[in-house]
Amino acid sequence: MRIIVITGVSGSGKSTAVRALEDEGYYCIDNLPVRLFKPFVDLIGKSDDALKGIVLVTDIRGREFFKGYESAFHRMSGAGHTVEIFFFDAMDDILLRRFSETRRRHPVDDQCTIAEGIRIERDRLSSLRQIATRIIDTSEFTVHQLKDFILRIVRGEEKENQLVVEVQSFGFKYGVPLESSIVMDVRFLPNPFFVPELKNGSGLDDKVRDYVLDNVVAAKFLDYFFPLLDTLLPAYCQEGKSYLTISIGCTGGRHRSVAVAEATVMHLQEMWPSVKIIHRDIEKGLK
Repeated sequence: MRIIVITGVSGSGKSTAVRALEDEGYYCIDNLPVRLFKPFVDLIGKSDDALKGIVLVTDIRGREFFKGYESAFHRMSGAGHTVEIFFFDAMDDILLRRFSETRRRHPVDDQCTIAEGIRIERDRLSSLRQIATRIIDTSEFTVHQLKDFILRIVRGEEKENQLVVEVQSFGFKYGVPLESSIVMDVRFLPNPFFVPELKNGSGLDDKVRDYVLDNVVAAKFLDYFFPLLDTLLPAYCQEGKSYLTISIGCTGGRHRSVAVAEATVMHLQEMWPSVKIIHRDIEKGLK
């Protein structure tokens, strides 16, 4: 049986991963005492349920876990099961922001600050981190990106292409997407908003796309932009980056950014078949 142990620092996205794996058909159980790992796995193995595997979630909350996790893993492996340890982590400033947004206390100690809790937790988890099968840094992931990444791991799809590329159009008037890895401002291109017959359309329409892209300025820009991406993306991949978001913005996010984002995806698909596209503000662009 495939057994995935999910662990790591608080606020790093473990719950998001668990929900994705539950939907994928894994039996997930949270904070099970370490002494029950092997009996629980044996019990599930005798059932007739069609499961892809078991997910055991354990972290700083299970105090006794740290006294016997290695022997528990060895017993399960010795019984013929495949045991994988996914250790979730994120940068300290990201964790602090997430705790601030949810107004949660750190589980290490009610009396300590969040920063102190993060430091203590890292220290206690250090030996577990060293034996992890995979360390997943969620600092730059959105929720949907993390879910997608976890599913690609368990399905084995990440071996085909280690970098997932997401191209996103947006409007600067609604804010720059925080998850952006690369941001390109295309407000220098001709704006269909000021052309009466094009104003109510979008960058998905042929006439709007042609207006935005069929000119000397746009052609020269793409001649520089596409080769830049062709250089950067393999370099990001070589450095171990798993998810890259290219955000392309114009004023309202309906015309120019959409047209350029669509052209960018068409260019990238030859090398990066997993490229995705999102038009974040396309419905807001006329407001």
